[in-house]
Amino acid sequence: MKPTGVFYHISFSRRSYLTIGMRLKDFPEAFKVFEGRKNFLLVECPEVSEELILKVHSKELLEGVKRDRFCSTAWRSAGGVVKAGEMIFQDIIRNAFCYIGAGGHHAGKDYFWGYCCFNDVVLSIRNIFDKFGRKRIAIIDTDAHHGDGTRELVKDCKEVLHFCICGNNYKSEDGLKIDVSYFGRDYHDAVEDFCIIAEKFKPDLVFWYFGHDTHIGDYGDIGLTIRDYIRIARRLKELTSSLCDDKLIVVLGGGSDPDIARDSTIAIINILLD
Repeated sequence: MKPTGVFYHISFSRRSYLTIGMRLKDFPEAFKVFEGRKNFLLVECPEVSEELILKVHSKELLEGVKRDRFCSTAWRSAGGVVKAGEMIFQDIIRNAFCYIGAGGHHAGKDYFWGYCCFNDVVLSIRNIFDKFGRKRIAIIDTDAHHGDGTRELVKDCKEVLHFCICGNNYKSEDGLKIDVSYFGRDYHDAVEDFCIIAEKFKPDLVFWYFGHDTHIGDYGDIGLTIRDYIRIARRLKELTSSLCDDKLIVVLGGGSDPDIARDSTIAIINILLD
C-alpha cells in the first residue's frame, strides 16, 4: 500500500505566523509515535516557486509577503501543500497531512491577512491543473473562519467545489460554492452535507482545510473536541476511499494551542494511516 505523506519543516516549529513558533513546539519529536509504521512517510517541505505564486497571486501581494517578517515560513508552507498534490497524482503517496507555519485561506489575488500569506490550497490546485490536467477538486474548510481568499480565487472555476463551514450561509447558482453556518445545527450534519454534495460532484481529490481553532479553549472555540476531529477524519477518509482512491490532503489551518495542535494532528494522521 502506498504511504501517507506527512509534510513538515523545522522552521514551522521555530517561527509560526500564528504563535511565533510555539504552536508546533512538540515537533518533530511528536512524530516518534509513528516509528515502525511502514506507511508513514515524512517529507521535508520544499519552497514554492515564485513562478507558481504569480500564476495565482499578484506581484503586489508577493512583494507584500516578502516585506512581512511573519511570513518567513510562507514559501515552505505553501510548498509542502503543492508537493503533496504532486506526489498524490504521481502515485507516490496515498493521502497526506500538511503542516504549515503560515496559513493560506485568507490570501486572495491581491491581499493577505489573518495569519495567511500565500493560498497554499489554490497554489496546489493550479500546479495540479498545469501538470496533470484539469482534475475535479473538492475543498471542505472547517477552520473557524470563512475562507474568503480561497473563495475569491476559485469562484469562477467549475472544476472546484468549495464548501466552507463557518458563520455564514450561502450557495452559488451552480451549487459549487457553499457556506454553511455552524450556528444552531449539529456540526457533523454540515460535514455530511458536504459528503452528499461531493458524492454527486465526483472529485478526483479532496482537500480538507483543517483548523483546530474550533476546539474548546482555542481562539475560535465553537465547542469541538479531538473526538469530533477524529469523527470528521473517518468520514472524509470513507468518502475519498469510495470516490477517488483515498486521495485526501489535510492542510493545517488556524489554531494556536500547542497541546491541541499536537493531539489533533497526530490523531488525524493516525486515521490517514489506517
